[in-house]
Amino acid sequence: MTGRTRRVEGTMIVQRRAVSAVLAAAALLLTAGCSSGDGDPSDTDGSSPATTTARSSPSGPAAEETPPAKGSVKVLRTVTTGLDSPWGLAPLPGGDLLVSSRDDATITRVAEKNGEKTELGEVPGVSPSGEGGLLGIALSPDYASDHMIYAYYTSASDNRIVRMLYDEKKPAGEQLGAPDTVFRGIPKGVVHNGGRIAFGPDKMLYAGTGESGDTGLSQDKDSLGGKILRMTPDGEPAPGNPFPGSPVYSYGHRNVQGLAWDGKQRLFASEFGQDTWDELNAIKPGDNYGWPEAEGEGGGSGFHDPVTQWSTDEASPSGIAYAAGSVWMAGLGGERLWRIPLKGTETSADPQSFLEDEYGRLRTVAPAGGDKLWLVTSNTDGRGDAKGDDDRILELQVS
Repeated sequence: MTGRTRRVEGTMIVQRRAVSAVLAAAALLLTAGCSSGDGDPSDTDGSSPATTTARSSPSGPAAEETPPAKGSVKVLRTVTTGLDSPWGLAPLPGGDLLVSSRDDATITRVAEKNGEKTELGEVPGVSPSGEGGLLGIALSPDYASDHMIYAYYTSASDNRIVRMLYDEKKPAGEQLGAPDTVFRGIPKGVVHNGGRIAFGPDKMLYAGTGESGDTGLSQDKDSLGGKILRMTPDGEPAPGNPFPGSPVYSYGHRNVQGLAWDGKQRLFASEFGQDTWDELNAIKPGDNYGWPEAEGEGGGSGFHDPVTQWSTDEASPSGIAYAAGSVWMAGLGGERLWRIPLKGTETSADPQSFLEDEYGRLRTVAPAGGDKLWLVTSNTDGRGDAKGDDDRILELQVS
């Protein structure tokens, strides 16, 4: 073999090795892209954009994490006391909290650091009676720019949703602008007024309503009672709703009291039963949750069974929140906080109760970031045996 031949052959070997290296690098990049980008882009943690933590592998779809069968709750501190009939809670950017008073029809700001309370003002038009009054509150999805607070309340004629400008520069007691009604006509009653509102990950407004004691409304898709409603921030039926031109998202409910989304943007709702079963439901658009034909599991064909259920003296559920892989549910009559560990839309272990009989009736629970929750008691609402003469907000650490 000549020197020239050896040089040509050596050059060809080098070129083949270079090509192989390029192909290997391209394959590595393609594999990395597949493993980080196969998930649904909407699968984020909560309502704000985030990186999906569960990654799919080249061998198959991503497995959903399952929380431990047993969890824990630690009361870190009492944030504030001296609240009267608190109902809705809305954390503000920066950490402070807004809380509504059902009977006083006021919204109060609570300083997260020291619990100092500042009354924003009274919401005009509220007609408190029985279980009605100023109920759920929520911040606009564009709160940073529009400073709007949404509120669900009972008026003299119906339950409705309004929005108000919050102007921190005005004197205390005068910081709420005139309410702008975005939705009206939800049936009212002495009982079962629903009242929880929340903006979903899709920036649509969801509202849980009750059948106001008229059980026939729940199965009537033309009625707003006994439903979960989904609408735009301006109160119009949201695009993609299951019944064209209607705000109705799901029906067959008795009295929806809690709304929360998990890390995959799946909606869960808590619901008062009558005499037998209270429920936690996984909400599917257009589904029928059974009331009054069914209460609890086993309602039959055509009805969506609950994720889990409780006897009414163990729960009487109100607000719910999602944290640490579980739904956390506040119990009024049950006077305890329930942990429901999830795998998808099913329980991964038996529900576990905490704080039983320690703080009395529990009304609202809300995420406080990471493994922390805000918890609001409800001992001044005229129901049950009050634990003390006022209500409080607690900060919890959970697992």
